[in-house]
Amino acid sequence: MNKILLTAVNAKYIHSNLAVYNLKAYANEYKDNIEIAEFTINQYTEDILIKIYEKQPQIIAFSCYIWNIGIVKELITEINKIMPDTKIWTGGPEVSYIAKEFLEEYPQVTGVMVGEGEMIFANLAKYYVDDLPGINDLSQIKGIVYREADRILATRAEEILDLSTIPFIYDDLTVFENKIMYYESSRGCPFSCSYCLSSIDKKLRFKRLDIVQTELKYFLENKVSQVKFVDRTFNCNRSHALAIWKFIHENDNGITNFHFEISADLLREEELQLMKQMRPGLIQLEIGVQSTNLQTIKEIDRTMDLGKLSEVVHIVNQFGNIHQHLDLIAGLPYEDLKSFKQSFNDVYRMKPNQLQLGFLKILSGSKMYQNANEYRIVYKNIPPYEVLYTKWISYDDIILLKKIEEVVEIYYNSGQFRNTIKCLEREFSTPFEMYEQLSIHYSSYILNNEKHSRITRYEILLEFISKEVQDKYEIFKNLLVLDVYLRDNIKTRPAFARSLSPYSESIRQIYMIEEENRKLLPDYLEYNHKQLGKMTHIEVFSKDILAFINQGKLVDRDTYVLFDYKNRNPLNHEARTKVLV
Repeated sequence: MNKILLTAVNAKYIHSNLAVYNLKAYANEYKDNIEIAEFTINQYTEDILIKIYEKQPQIIAFSCYIWNIGIVKELITEINKIMPDTKIWTGGPEVSYIAKEFLEEYPQVTGVMVGEGEMIFANLAKYYVDDLPGINDLSQIKGIVYREADRILATRAEEILDLSTIPFIYDDLTVFENKIMYYESSRGCPFSCSYCLSSIDKKLRFKRLDIVQTELKYFLENKVSQVKFVDRTFNCNRSHALAIWKFIHENDNGITNFHFEISADLLREEELQLMKQMRPGLIQLEIGVQSTNLQTIKEIDRTMDLGKLSEVVHIVNQFGNIHQHLDLIAGLPYEDLKSFKQSFNDVYRMKPNQLQLGFLKILSGSKMYQNANEYRIVYKNIPPYEVLYTKWISYDDIILLKKIEEVVEIYYNSGQFRNTIKCLEREFSTPFEMYEQLSIHYSSYILNNEKHSRITRYEILLEFISKEVQDKYEIFKNLLVLDVYLRDNIKTRPAFARSLSPYSESIRQIYMIEEENRKLLPDYLEYNHKQLGKMTHIEVFSKDILAFINQGKLVDRDTYVLFDYKNRNPLNHEARTKVLV
């Protein structure tokens, strides 16, 4: 009996590979012959090789992406040495568009599944498992490029699939314990962004809404923590998106979070009003801005109303219940360093919860790949094929932006320095200038790629502040202490926090009164004053720091703030605070 091993090498342990599970589900007739093996790029290649060998498959199919293609190539080479009779197949975006070249480079590989793979894989499974007379040779299977003796042959493309025919893959949630649930309600994209592979395939289609609702209800009933939609532009079909958003709002279980990649400028009043009513944390939005340079946007064939996008992001921000993640791409045509600074400042001022600073990747098959010579784009030959420089931006500029990306990730996207950074921005002419100076300062602390502890990062930031904003040093020490305790009830006080010894008795009295009156912490009724003191925290600031954050006013007075860790903001996970008068 031929055994087929569908093999995925994911970027992280919390990820799962939707593609291989879809392939197995669609080839359900042969499920007893099919096994899925998931690994991560952080595992040693030798360990992966051993695990594959121990399974002794007759056919191996690899799912190939930019994050794993290096490991897959290595595995292909070594597997052929220890299992020379095993047939090796590949599929996915990293091989679909260069199938012939890939087979020429790797003679160990039998063939490539080109495009969406469910029907192709089902026919391959039938070919290998049944060896039926109806399929005498590989030439009768659509959608493949394969090796036959010393020739490389290609069959005609497989017809596009009706998404509603793909079985639901999450019938056994134990397989996906502690992993993100990826879900697909549509395939394809109506837009033609030149850097994206989705622009090649215009075959946009949607899964039937009744099926989508049944499957989402399953997630909700089982209270999974997060469902991440992989739809390229979720709201490109307004009625489809609105129906799904209404459904998850009406069936909200108070736990599950749904992630969507959207075009914000397509949102209308009805969708916005629905979003306004949603539980904080029910949905989160990823919005690709990429650039605010209008010439760049036009050159990359991007369809976007920048003014409308900015307006919608602002409106959603005002709701205070939805996490927004905005993306920028460095290295695009007509975007030099000056232009990118403007794009950065424009997007930063939209106040996203996270700002992802990415770098252009030149993907085989994309229009950007075809135009690389025209744009004088030089990029890495190894995945993920990131830009090194272009006719508009130098490698020195890219290095600078890499350093800025790091400090934005640490000091902005982590959310751990929210109030400090919010106030520090006021001291610089632009956000980009602040992060540029901070990146220079932070770089001086990097030794052999050492990972700094969270408290060390606070201390590095405080030293930066001491150089840049000397007259407000004490204010920022208070802000840093606030940010520390908003996230964690740490027991070892940071060195920059003043001693609470002079206030220990007054803090004890507050907890003793709370034990009697139960007004401040209604969710802690079963705990005495000593337990309350351990489970929550009271900080005494030398300034009215909250007034400074919100109003810019500075009042020199001791201010007691209570941090309640049982009740956190669902968007940024900060403890609820109460100023004690």
